[in-house]
Amino acid sequence: MTRADLALDILQQALLVALQLSLPILLVMLVVGIAVSLIQALTHLQDPTLTFVPKILAVAMAMLLLMPLLLGWATDFTREMIQASATALGGG
Repeated sequence: MTRADLALDILQQALLVALQLSLPILLVMLVVGIAVSLIQALTHLQDPTLTFVPKILAVAMAMLLLMPLLLGWATDFTREMIQASATALGGG
């Protein structure tokens, strides 16, 4: 494997991990946003803070609940990258 192939492989893995880490939070924001928009449409309330506050609270709660899982994924990726760099540099 050439260095360019190794660099592309590492970049691909990094992008997949970034997607994996951000997707749960983005899905929470999407679900809360749709729910709040539906409530606003049904009640004819058009206050801008009504969309902002529930999303912030939901994201904060999701981050607190998902933090062990997200940190585990990030730690696994970091460990794999350190092992791959040691192997690529001939250390192990």
